[in-house]
Amino acid sequence: MPTTNTAPICLLTGAGPGTGAAIARRFAAGGYRVALLARNAARLNALAAGIDGASAYVCDVAEPEQVAATVAAVRADLGDPDVLIHNATLGAFGDFLTVDPDIFERNFRVNTTALLRLAQAVAPAMIERGEGAILCTGNTAAYRGVPYFAGFAPTKAAQRILAESLARSLGSKGIHVAYVAIDAVIDLPWTRRRNPDAPDEFYCKPDDIAGEVWHIAHQPRSAWTFDAMIRPFGEKW
Repeated sequence: MPTTNTAPICLLTGAGPGTGAAIARRFAAGGYRVALLARNAARLNALAAGIDGASAYVCDVAEPEQVAATVAAVRADLGDPDVLIHNATLGAFGDFLTVDPDIFERNFRVNTTALLRLAQAVAPAMIERGEGAILCTGNTAAYRGVPYFAGFAPTKAAQRILAESLARSLGSKGIHVAYVAIDAVIDLPWTRRRNPDAPDEFYCKPDDIAGEVWHIAHQPRSAWTFDAMIRPFGEKW
């Protein structure tokens, strides 16, 4: 049986270092019980141990059976999610001649098919309650087909269009669906190493991204955002 705790529940995929961890901390600080989903058990358990009200669920969202079993486990342990945030992502870089079709298809399963399966799993309870939020983090690859992103951009563009379809279906039922694109290099240790001469303002801070995700998830019904684009003030676009 689910816990009798009445605090709202956030189900978050892609709960790794950086953006995922920052979103988890922000929602936990806002009073949510956070169900953290990721593939790396050791890293996931360490993250959950440091966040009050967080629970770890090892899950590869590319695998349909794991998605179904994990959502069922979250329901059994915590209850029906009030907020779903699909932050898990997978990419491959190269032009259309070099991209591996098998990798392309796995990227599609993580970025797009997982969003469909997760929404199918959590939306019915949201519809019954007449409220809820489904957010997806993305990037500018969803809007433009840069040649070297042929193995990634199509999967993110499909993800965004699926999110738009969800928004049009669910908005009138009280469920807010939004696509939060990040046009930036996110501030992580490995991105710092890759850009050693970049100034601090070059980076988008995970905590600031998390703050905007929180804001969008809690917008008043009279002023919902679907397309949100986040970038640092110095980003060229």
